[in-house]
Amino acid sequence: MQIVANIVVGIVAVIHLYILYLEMFAWTTPKGLRAFGMTQQIADASKTLAANQGLYNGFLAAGLIWGLVHPNALFGQQIEIFFLALVMVAAIYGGLTAKRSILYIQGLPALIGLLLVVFA
Repeated sequence: MQIVANIVVGIVAVIHLYILYLEMFAWTTPKGLRAFGMTQQIADASKTLAANQGLYNGFLAAGLIWGLVHPNALFGQQIEIFFLALVMVAAIYGGLTAKRSILYIQGLPALIGLLLVVFA
């Protein structure tokens, strides 16, 4: 069960690394415009803000990876719980204020990961 928990935590980290990429480097590209449903004008005007958001997604991924590789398994589990909870808070807020799909794209994998980490 611990292996499955680690895989899901890793998937959540990869999701956030991909979001980092989209927000920091692809925001104004066709891929970024499609992913976030924006016009070029809106993307150009919000590029700096998006890069800041991407950086925070990178912090979430870094924390999850830190938890996965920490040499003390119990402390690593606590780190994972903390960062998965942060992802869930961000997903709930984003889902309520920006786009409902955030709840499913970010929140659902984090919830599954949290349950697996806690009960593994």
